[in-house]
Amino acid sequence: MQIIITGGAGFLGQRLAKALLKSSLAFDELVLVDIVLPDNPGNDNRISCLQADLSKEGAAQKLIQPETGFVFHLAAVVSSQAEKEFDLGWKVNLDTTRNLLEACRHQHPGIRFVFASGMAVYGGQLPPVINEATVVTPQSSYGTQKAIAELLINDYSRKNFVDGRVLRLPTICVRPGRPNLAASSFLSSIIREPINGEKAVCPVSPDLPVLLASPDTIIENILKGATLAGADFGGWRTVNMPAVGVTVQEMLDSLERIAGKETRARVEFRPDPAINAIVSSWPGAIDNSRALGLGFNVDGPFDGFITQFIAQNEAKPD
Repeated sequence: MQIIITGGAGFLGQRLAKALLKSSLAFDELVLVDIVLPDNPGNDNRISCLQADLSKEGAAQKLIQPETGFVFHLAAVVSSQAEKEFDLGWKVNLDTTRNLLEACRHQHPGIRFVFASGMAVYGGQLPPVINEATVVTPQSSYGTQKAIAELLINDYSRKNFVDGRVLRLPTICVRPGRPNLAASSFLSSIIREPINGEKAVCPVSPDLPVLLASPDTIIENILKGATLAGADFGGWRTVNMPAVGVTVQEMLDSLERIAGKETRARVEFRPDPAINAIVSSWPGAIDNSRALGLGFNVDGPFDGFITQFIAQNEAKPD
């Protein structure tokens, strides 16, 4: 059996590949594909790394093979970039998804198609706590593109063209590396950079509520979503992944508690209306009950996010 990860050069794709190599899921080939050539994260001869632009005509059809059993579709143009580069966002976030679905449908109907959606599908006037029954009213191009892709995957699953599972991911924190073009990137920066001895800018109010999950929990839940039986999802294949709700101020309080006042002092508040408009439209509280009932995991208090980052990246608080 073959497994494909789109967005295989990214942080999440690389982490997922490592987890698959250690998992009990039996496969012969793991293909990592991205717009840039992915690294082989395990130096494992089952891994194939492919550089390809899946938005180009025919690229998805070449990728999907009769032996393909799973597609983890993680590739995306992230939120702020999709807002600024409108045509590119639609081309990558929607057209590529449709092309992959069509390739699965015609090459091997029934492929497990695991799609990384996000909380950006919500927006506007939201109830105090959201769940899967909350109407999606995205306030960004990125959120709109993800919402349409969700509908497509559910319809292709209803027709048995794919065995889809749509996992709405909360913001992942704390991501290692450097900031990217996601509107939520600062949520990792305000923890990561101060711990690494650098200054960080927070573009939103300290009382902004956000929904977060740690990298370890996200990977565990993606694998869980892939290995559940399709029937477990019922008639709707979309599930909000469990998240912890905190305010930015509570995040910084945790930072000070674990890493000290000097580390916390490296964070400066500098409002950015464009980022605030996107992030403040997202939900700040979530009902995790459906996902937990399916066996997905949820993180504990935010202090654990910081200690996980320090432990895994050999960063030491002052």
